[in-house]
Amino acid sequence: QVQLVESGGGLVQPGGSLRLSCAASGIVFSAYDMGWYRQAPGKQRELVAAVNSDYRTNVADSVRGRFTISRDNVKNTVFLQMNSLKPEDTAVYYCNAKPGWNTVNYWGQGTRVIVSS
Repeated sequence: QVQLVESGGGLVQPGGSLRLSCAASGIVFSAYDMGWYRQAPGKQRELVAAVNSDYRTNVADSVRGRFTISRDNVKNTVFLQMNSLKPEDTAVYYCNAKPGWNTVNYWGQGTRVIVSS
């Protein structure tokens, strides 16, 4: 079966950093576009950052300059390095996997990030 397992979330003070990881199994990882989404309380889920199978990246305006997405096709893992965290970054962060041919869509269980003093 397909599994996406997020880790690395937690409680951090404003201005701090966290590194999220998503370990994938059950897919040919290198053929998939990977993304991080987040959902804050009372808000819709939104794209944070994505990295394509060819290593091209894009990030949301709200996190540009603070967050970096990367992938390791040997470890079948996608990362989200989050720096200069703000209270508005508080959300559950979800890992997403999608093949280039866009026929399926897989999600992890989410990892919670709380930015608070």
